[in-house]
Amino acid sequence: MMRGRFIVLDGVEGAGKSTQMPRIADWIRKRHGEPVTTREPGGTPLAEQIRALTLADHDEPLPPMAELLMMFAARSVHLENLVAPALDRGQWVLCDRFVDSSYAYQGAGQGGRDEPIAWLEAQIVAARQPDLVFIFDLPVERVMERVRQRQAMDRFDRADTGFLQRVRDAYLRRAAADSSRYCVIDGAQPVDVVSRVIIEHLEARFA
Repeated sequence: MMRGRFIVLDGVEGAGKSTQMPRIADWIRKRHGEPVTTREPGGTPLAEQIRALTLADHDEPLPPMAELLMMFAARSVHLENLVAPALDRGQWVLCDRFVDSSYAYQGAGQGGRDEPIAWLEAQIVAARQPDLVFIFDLPVERVMERVRQRQAMDRFDRADTGFLQRVRDAYLRRAAADSSRYCVIDGAQPVDVVSRVIIEHLEARFA
């Protein structure tokens, strides 16, 4: 049986990932069967519990390294219990965020180094890398406008402009370093335009 494809949507908050997920899932469904749609952190009951703990406000500081380890703990559960089995069955997996978020948020955003993240990635993700990553991009000013419209915000949504700019820059650096696996999407474009760009890229890549 042919292994399934692993597609990731990542990037700054408010850039349109959630809107595009069902459209991409529909494209996959019509051509390759029912996909697994999931998210990080989370995706399984145990990983969702780790997500809730990680994103919540706490009465004491959450050290950056503890946050990073919690993110990778959730990722390990997610990969082993959901993503890898689905890919082995030949299903396509469509995931909202993956390891690039750790480099952007726990790394660049927090002012940390890439080396601990790369080490954890090698131990936990290893060869189970996505086949394609769409990076949804948006200027920081637009990010803050869209995030403020949300009814419920977690502590990442309340980040300042400096943090968000470092996050955005990290995503764009990673995409530029591997253009064969990454595709940057302009999240400021109309929804239907974004969908068309994504579908055209999928059809060219997986024809």
